[in-house]
Amino acid sequence: MNLESKYLDYAVEKISDLCNLPSPTGYTKLAVNYVVDECKKIGIPVKTSNKNSVIAEFGGDNDPIVFAAHLDTLGAMVRAIKSNGRIRISRIGGYPVNNIETETCVIHTRNGKKYSGTFQILHPAVHVYDDVNTMKRSEENIEIVIDEKVKSKKDVRDLGIEVGDFVSLDPRTKITDSGFIKSRHLDDKASAGILLSFAKYIVENKIKLNRKVYLVFTTYEEVGHGGSAGVPKDIVEMISVDMGAVGDDLGTDEYCVSICAKDSGGPYDYDVTSKLIECAKKEELNYSVDVYPHYGSDVEATLRAGLDIKHGLIGPGVFASHGYERTHKDGIENTLKLILSYIQSK
Repeated sequence: MNLESKYLDYAVEKISDLCNLPSPTGYTKLAVNYVVDECKKIGIPVKTSNKNSVIAEFGGDNDPIVFAAHLDTLGAMVRAIKSNGRIRISRIGGYPVNNIETETCVIHTRNGKKYSGTFQILHPAVHVYDDVNTMKRSEENIEIVIDEKVKSKKDVRDLGIEVGDFVSLDPRTKITDSGFIKSRHLDDKASAGILLSFAKYIVENKIKLNRKVYLVFTTYEEVGHGGSAGVPKDIVEMISVDMGAVGDDLGTDEYCVSICAKDSGGPYDYDVTSKLIECAKKEELNYSVDVYPHYGSDVEATLRAGLDIKHGLIGPGVFASHGYERTHKDGIENTLKLILSYIQSK
């Protein structure tokens, strides 16, 4: 399949834009509005669900299918304001505390203000503390040091910061000359950018679809119930487009598209997975088939909600999941080509 470079460039641009929009689970309005606006620019009907998932619909008849990505990311919430003016956090999503140590962040108050800060362990200075290396990295031992002159709980509250305010992580998005995309939140902003590029390709090339196609961008995946509601009820099939994890005994790397055969929720549909493999072979894509024991996806939440559908999972390889992640333009391209091939196959 020949794919004009403009569609890959567009995908990468959208990925970068989305990564730089704060959207920890529960505070996704900026990313939602961005995707809605982009779908309108492309020219496809779009709406949002009560849960604020974005649902875009293409024409077509027969066997309705959803391709789903999620817009919500890891983050934190203000759990308590300490007497010394520091902030205690509660994590949003599953990640080890050491993955955020010394990272900059932004506190988003409910009255619309933003304050920067840094995640630090309680004893961060090697010139002062003996236990800098040995202190357990846990929620109890990490805090946000706010970039304001505060020395008490009252000082912090006077800024408008309160318990329950959301905290987003600095994504530090960088695109290298060698084609690497480095950023927090490639899980799953990479796939969201791919689906927008898919939509642009279908519309601009006037592709006649042999089945009805929806794109769904969910907003609660990182806490387990993103796909449990807001998914069109007429579908017979759903494919989550999420990250492919890179690590020991896995075939995935940053350059390929991963086809997941099984994860913590069990096997994916045999026919769907087999067809994805067939399409990858036909297009001579760089792909791998993987089993992820510590992974779950939106489509499994949809199945648990009771929908009688076939299901699959694919995505570009992403290194260092739930940390400072990395993928490559090749992985983006292979994933986009697989989706295009799959939806046009008989």
